[in-house]
Amino acid sequence: MTPSLTPGTARPFRLLMTPLLVAMLLGGCTLMPDYQRPAAPVAAHFSGDTGGAATATTTAVADIGWRDVFTDPALQEVIALALANNRDLRVAVLNIEKARAQYGVERAALFPTINAATSESASRTPADLSATGRALTARSYTATLGFSAYELDLFGRVRSLKEQALQSFLSTAEARRSTQISLIAEVATAWLTLASDQDRLRLARDTLSSQSSSYALTQRSAELGSASALTLRQAQTSVESARVDMESYTAQVDQDRNALVLLVGKDLPQRLLPNGLPDTALAAASPLATIPPGLPSELLQRRADIVEAERNLRAANANIGAARAAFYPSISLTADAGTASARLAGLFKGGSGSWSFVPQISLPIFDGGANQANLDIATVSRDISVAQYEKAIQTAFQEVSDALAQRNTLGRQLQAQEALVEASGEAYRLSQARFNSGVDSYLTLLDSQRTLYSAQKTLIGTQLSRWTNLVTFYKTLGGGWIERTGTPVTGDLATAAP
Repeated sequence: MTPSLTPGTARPFRLLMTPLLVAMLLGGCTLMPDYQRPAAPVAAHFSGDTGGAATATTTAVADIGWRDVFTDPALQEVIALALANNRDLRVAVLNIEKARAQYGVERAALFPTINAATSESASRTPADLSATGRALTARSYTATLGFSAYELDLFGRVRSLKEQALQSFLSTAEARRSTQISLIAEVATAWLTLASDQDRLRLARDTLSSQSSSYALTQRSAELGSASALTLRQAQTSVESARVDMESYTAQVDQDRNALVLLVGKDLPQRLLPNGLPDTALAAASPLATIPPGLPSELLQRRADIVEAERNLRAANANIGAARAAFYPSISLTADAGTASARLAGLFKGGSGSWSFVPQISLPIFDGGANQANLDIATVSRDISVAQYEKAIQTAFQEVSDALAQRNTLGRQLQAQEALVEASGEAYRLSQARFNSGVDSYLTLLDSQRTLYSAQKTLIGTQLSRWTNLVTFYKTLGGGWIERTGTPVTGDLATAAP
């Protein structure tokens, strides 16, 4: 229990605290440079985005909820499981808590650390050293309340360090948001990749079944002498090729499932695994697929990784203020007030009050250039952060432009591929009829079958590209933080600034 101050010590203690409070109120100066956001080193509109100016609705692209983009119920449930169980996201959340605590440490330096202390001091002086010729035993007891080496932040060194810690904390919060957006995109891509490989596996199985039946008929014809050995071996090659593909896609499906489980962070029930790619008409109906052209590049300012880079830039800017403050005098105060007595019983009696006040000023005279070197380091670090911020914008600009360029052609590419599959299927049916009529050789039929099989596999790949382009477009525009469009942001970012 902290001892209360006697009436004789209360007034000196108030006298000690008054100049401290005045000094804290006067400490309003800061040497941090005024922050100005660097101009974005990119064009006003994304390349690969043809058309005029975008409508006002495009400014809310980053606010589109991920459930409104990924509408498949199974995929939505898989994404929700990943957000709850993924270890990388869990580490990102814990990093926020760590950065929040570090900010609290720096903010606490603005205030004095007040401690209460009680002590006893005992000493014995031998007779030959005593003025009385007799051995003396002396005791003293003290109870004090005070602070030690509190720095008056007259030139903003502590406040600059506090601002640097705050911006680092906010940067960590943005890193968490970026991690979540990337996780949603990765889970969606992995789920769609698994779905496409399921389609390829199904195609390989159907082809194997069809070619096995054809091979059996050819083998029977060869036994009857109506088909040559060459025709039989050519039929066998198509069967074995389909068998190789089936085994390959079986292994690939298992690997895709393992990759998805790793992203989610727990095993997935069979009902959440896709049986095949969703209809591409759902992708065409996505709110991102209908965004008009002419997107302004200033939308990049909403991307979490760019906001994170700007927070790091602000932190580096604050460090310059701390480095500049090192050139100015540093004032620290040590003070305490309490009671002291030679006897424990008299510690809180009247007249036992004691106090001490030790101000100290330190003025840098010669440091061998260390302060200037630290300032140079802080300035160069700020310039590095500017370059990293600009590079983040340029990278984001390229990613969005690439996604837009692909989006503009994938629809037409998908239509062309579907037409190619239809034409290849008709050619295969005609070749089958001509072979059965004895007009064409089996080699011609085999070539038609391979063309159809290749076109069907390419169609699956094009359908996957249509879906993954939607995922990429959503990620590059900085979406994915909220679940539903119009849902207010809650959690760490909503209360980021303590």
